[in-house]
Amino acid sequence: MAVDSEAAAAPPGGPLGVLGGTFDPIHLGHLRLAEEAREALALAAVRLIPAGQPPHRGTPHSTAEDRLAMAQLAAAGNPALEVDDGEVRADEKSYTVLTLQRLRAELGAQRPLVLILGADAFAGLPGWHRWEALFELAHIAVANRPGYAPHGRRWPATLSPALDAACRGRHSADPADLRTAPAGRIVPFDMTPLAISASLIRDLVKNGHSVRYLLPDPVLDYIAAHRLYR
Repeated sequence: MAVDSEAAAAPPGGPLGVLGGTFDPIHLGHLRLAEEAREALALAAVRLIPAGQPPHRGTPHSTAEDRLAMAQLAAAGNPALEVDDGEVRADEKSYTVLTLQRLRAELGAQRPLVLILGADAFAGLPGWHRWEALFELAHIAVANRPGYAPHGRRWPATLSPALDAACRGRHSADPADLRTAPAGRIVPFDMTPLAISASLIRDLVKNGHSVRYLLPDPVLDYIAAHRLYR
C-alpha cells in the first residue's frame, strides 16, 4: 500500500511500525524484519520509509526514485505494509526525528508510533540528530539481529552512558505497553537470523552472480531492467 506524504491524515488505529532505511536495495531481510515486528508487537501495519538523503551513510548506489520504486514493488500484495515517500520527496537530509515529526502531524498526537531498529542501530542512537527527542515522538522496538544476544540480557552493560541514562525507566518486555501511550517505551523482540545485506546483493550483481531468493522477484526484475549495481 503506497502512502503519499501529502495525503490526508489516516484515521486513528493501532500501533504503527516505522521502518526506515536506505533500502539499496530492499531485500528479504528487511521484509522479514517488518513482518516479525508486526506479529511480535501486534502492530496494525508497518510503514517502510526509504531514505532520500541518508545522513549516516555515503551516497547510495541507486537513486532515491529507484529505491522508492523497489520498496513499492516489495510491499505490493501485503496489506500490512505501507510505503512512505516523504523522505524521498523532502529537500533536507533524512533525519529520523524530522520524519517522526511529520508522521505525528499526519496521524495525530495519540496514535502509538513504533520505530523499529536493529540492536546495532539502537546502540548508535547517541550519534543521531536530536536523538533524545525520538523518545517523545515514538516507542522504540529493538530487534535482536544475527550476532546479538537477546537485548534484555545485554542492558545496561553494553550501552553508552548517555543511552543508558535515556533508557532508564523506559524498558518493557510486554508489547502490550505500546498501546498504553503514543511514545516513550523501549521493547525488545527476537527476529529470525537472516544474514542478508544490501552490500552483499550489490556485490553479487556487480560480479554477475545470482541474487535470486535474496529479494522479491519483482525487485530482482527491476534491478535487471534498470541495470542497477552493475
